[in-house]
Amino acid sequence: MDYVSALLPPVVMAGFFIGLVVTIVKSQGGPNKFKEDAAVDAAFSRAEAERRQGGPAPDARGA
Repeated sequence: MDYVSALLPPVVMAGFFIGLVVTIVKSQGGPNKFKEDAAVDAAFSRAEAERRQGGPAPDARGA
C-alpha cells in the first residue's frame, strides 16, 4: 500500500495539469479571439498616434 500513497499525489497533480493545459488550449481562438485582437490593435494604434503627435516616449525619464 505504500506504493499507492507514493504514486497518488503525482498522478493527481498530473491530471490537474493536463486539465489546465486542455482548458487553456480550448480557450484560445474562437469568438473571443477577434475581440482580443481588436483590443490589442486599438491599443497599438493609440500608442502610435500619441507617439506621432509628440507625446512622451514610453522610455522617457523626464530628465
